[in-house]
Amino acid sequence: MSSIVQTVQNIFKIEELRLRILTTVLILLVVRLGAQITVPGVDVALLHAANKSDANNLFGLFDLFVGGAFNNAALFALGIMPYITSSIIFQLAGVVIPEIAKMQKEGEEGRRKINQYTRYGTVVIAALQSWGITIRLANMENNGFPVVPNHGAMFTIGTVFALTAGTMFLMWLGEQITDRGIGNGISLIIMIGIVARLPGALFQEINQIFQLGERPWMLELIIMGFLVGIIASVIYVTQGARRIPVQYAKRQVGRKVYGGTTQYIPLRINTAGVMPIIFAQSLMFIPQTLVSFFPDNTWLYGIVSIFHERNLSYAFIYGTMVVLFTYFYTAIVFNPRDIADNMKKQGGFIPGIRPGKLTAEYIDGVLTRITLPGSIFLALIAVMPTFASYVLGVTSSFASFFGGTSVLIVIGVALDTLQQIESYLLMRHYDGFMKSGKIRGRGGVGGY
Repeated sequence: MSSIVQTVQNIFKIEELRLRILTTVLILLVVRLGAQITVPGVDVALLHAANKSDANNLFGLFDLFVGGAFNNAALFALGIMPYITSSIIFQLAGVVIPEIAKMQKEGEEGRRKINQYTRYGTVVIAALQSWGITIRLANMENNGFPVVPNHGAMFTIGTVFALTAGTMFLMWLGEQITDRGIGNGISLIIMIGIVARLPGALFQEINQIFQLGERPWMLELIIMGFLVGIIASVIYVTQGARRIPVQYAKRQVGRKVYGGTTQYIPLRINTAGVMPIIFAQSLMFIPQTLVSFFPDNTWLYGIVSIFHERNLSYAFIYGTMVVLFTYFYTAIVFNPRDIADNMKKQGGFIPGIRPGKLTAEYIDGVLTRITLPGSIFLALIAVMPTFASYVLGVTSSFASFFGGTSVLIVIGVALDTLQQIESYLLMRHYDGFMKSGKIRGRGGVGGY
């Protein structure tokens, strides 16, 4: 404990690190403030009353990533999600569109062009989603009273401009955190939105113990121990990797000898990150979302019963989709052929494996094998909130922190931020949080 206190003191001894942390905290406070300012023309009380049924559909999932701003119809209601959507589109487009794939291989200049196109795509996506939000708000009512009393053209135009500008401002704030603060700005904005729900979830859980008396203290301690075990296992798997040795042949240039060293290619157990759960969860919420639009359709209610969280079919379908999406997204973000070609150009080879096609096949085989336990683990983590809610009796808001996207994003971003702090401490010859080695964090949420 004393070593942790000393490490925290060392953080504030470094002026640059202290300023970066302060900058990050101030920007995140601005993010939370923007999530509470409702766009003009919306009756806030009626809006909150009408949003109570949105927890188990796509709107509830979207609201999770924006920290409640969506249900508040706030300036930051879209959050940073249009930017992430645009980034994923261009990432997937690189697989099927040769021009984008060429830009991805052009180094810094290519990345600059793709980033510029991603920003343009963000504006378009944000404008379309803002327009959709105006339609949703205009059609919402509570006990016959409309949420937006005057939903004319001025409300639509003003809201679209406000929400789109809010998204672009959030994107700029994320870039400022990355450049002037500490950690990955985009990932931290998503994380702070999720963590903002934790105090309210804890209050509900404590209220269930003290006022309602629904659970004894011993059972609550067991549940908390179970939560700690989940967090520890997620950290362990997040940092887990299979290291493939790569030998570089010696070559002499003049009187100097280069190469002859052994390096490693780290193949992570969870290469896909949190994206498979997001994709699968989005598809699982489609039936509930359609029912909210067509409440009188009995056929849709029959479909929803199959996808209800209390059914075993829900866990089986959800888990299977997570496994499939894990392999799909891993194949998108990691190309063994490119790795093998780069190794061959640099004179590297895997001992016992011929360079070129055989190396690519070997890496692909190893990645396929280690992805299987990683995908199964993701599937278990995905269904864990349902288990905590319906089996352990945890409140639904607090159960979301037992697995799923919440715990993966928070832990991944926290590890990445700690890694950067660790680097600053080691450069100044201070002990970090882990004396035995550096913290190997993630590179953000889904690589963003």
